Amino acid sequence: MDTSVTGRGQTGPSASSRGATGPRTIEISIVLPCLNEAATLGECIRAARKGLDALSIEGEIIVADNGSSDGSVDIAERLGARVVPVADSGYGSALLGGIAAARGEFVIMGDADATYDFRAIAPFVEGLRAGYDLVMGNRFAGGIEEGAMPWLSRRIGNPVLTGLGRLFFRSPVADFHCGLRAFRKDAIVALDLQTTGMEFASEMVVKATLTGLRVTEVPTTLSRGDAARRSHLRPWRDGWRHLRFLLIYSPRWLFLYPGLLLMGLGLAATLWLLPGPRRVAQVTFDVQTLLYACMAIVVGFQAVLFSVLSKVFGWQEGLLPAGERFQRLFRYITLEVGLAVGAVLLIAGAAGSLYAFVRWSVVSFGALDASETLRIVIPSLTALLLGAQIVLASFFLSLLGIRRHGSEDRNAYVSQTRSGTRATQKTD
Repeated sequence: MDTSVTGRGQTGPSASSRGATGPRTIEISIVLPCLNEAATLGECIRAARKGLDALSIEGEIIVADNGSSDGSVDIAERLGARVVPVADSGYGSALLGGIAAARGEFVIMGDADATYDFRAIAPFVEGLRAGYDLVMGNRFAGGIEEGAMPWLSRRIGNPVLTGLGRLFFRSPVADFHCGLRAFRKDAIVALDLQTTGMEFASEMVVKATLTGLRVTEVPTTLSRGDAARRSHLRPWRDGWRHLRFLLIYSPRWLFLYPGLLLMGLGLAATLWLLPGPRRVAQVTFDVQTLLYACMAIVVGFQAVLFSVLSKVFGWQEGLLPAGERFQRLFRYITLEVGLAVGAVLLIAGAAGSLYAFVRWSVVSFGALDASETLRIVIPSLTALLLGAQIVLASFFLSLLGIRRHGSEDRNAYVSQTRSGTRATQKTD
């Protein structure tokens, strides 16, 4: 039997709401992830019902239960919510299960710990009706009750992680981890969210930004909830999982920029030391420093290469949008171009090595001036390493670049969304 809660307090589709043409249309589904929230779940369900009633919205309340053993399921069913069991553990898993089961055009998700006021959903609904795909709550703009958020999370964790998210992905969101948010269901389902833990909150914002969805924020409040309740949040573990996710989803900041910086410093030091030893104050820099400088070039190049490989893999797997500039770049960086560049470096490295061998033969393969000879050998060896890496990487990129069945379909939504966003912006 359908026990979903409507905006008018009904526990199922009445004859008048169904009409002659079929069941009623649900506009809003409120999804509450739940794991042993008996102390606060009832309060949240009643507040959600009041929020729907105040706006006269046809809606439903879904409790995505993640294996509660404290009577939470009984409370939800008694209050008319629809319980969706989710076997896979984790905050993200619970929400994915609840979102998949939602029948509304729009979904509002929020924690079941009574820290968010579900009666105050009007700004979220207005944002959705105005055409936004994702409406985020901002606790720092709406107000945080004293003791509702630990000092470490409020002053360091949330600001730092949100700042990194805004920097890495140019996201407009100022509170990445607010648990109260609303979205158009089909837009978020199309993002194919994957994470199962607390980092689910970051993944939604990051992918929505990368794919060009229309995102906005509205002020919301954060209350202490039940002081006796044990929080499921583990600040250090969950903070690391959020940071790890942000880094993995941004190959530019994880690999590309550090790699380019390391290559630049290594190349500058190499060119500085090639003519001969350099003395700064009382310190002399010689071939030993040259060796480390060339190592920096090689390691930096590997980081840049990892950035490219990560981007291509993420693109092919549908984890990351390719981006127009990235696609244009790969029209020119082909297997043949990579082989040609690699061959040039291999030839240069081989020529340098041969020159060093000839100089050695001049002294009948006897003792050499290490300072002079290593200035030839070290750069030659570096060229050989880079050339070999480029040749091998070119073949591997060519393998990754083979179009897989359905890859265009996975990226079609991204292109359509961007086109629609640009068209909307022109008419705004």
